Amino acid sequence: MACQLFDEFWAGSEILGRDYRGKELVKQQVRSLDSICADIAEGYGRGFGKVFSPHLKIARGEARESLGRYKRFRHLLPAPVVAERVATLNHIMGGLTNTLNSIERKRALAEK
Repeated sequence: MACQLFDEFWAGSEILGRDYRGKELVKQQVRSLDSICADIAEGYGRGFGKVFSPHLKIARGEARESLGRYKRFRHLLPAPVVAERVATLNHIMGGLTNTLNSIERKRALAEK
């Protein structure tokens, strides 16, 4: 889902890049959306040990950053696009939070 969102942003970023104010936001959005994908992949690639959770937390933070930026894009993007992307990011953050909570519960049970 995160990679699909990145692709959707990539395809529509020309609209934002036409405005001088949008150019800087596009640069930052590319980095944060890419980081969501990269941190999930890196954490998963390192296995489900202790290093997985920090990568998911970073990915969730990047998703939150991207969400805030999409809300600021309301000046340049059509409202339905912003609403769809915000909903997608909320879904991604929810999934990351659920996964993190599950990992923490399993870790707590293992420690008992």
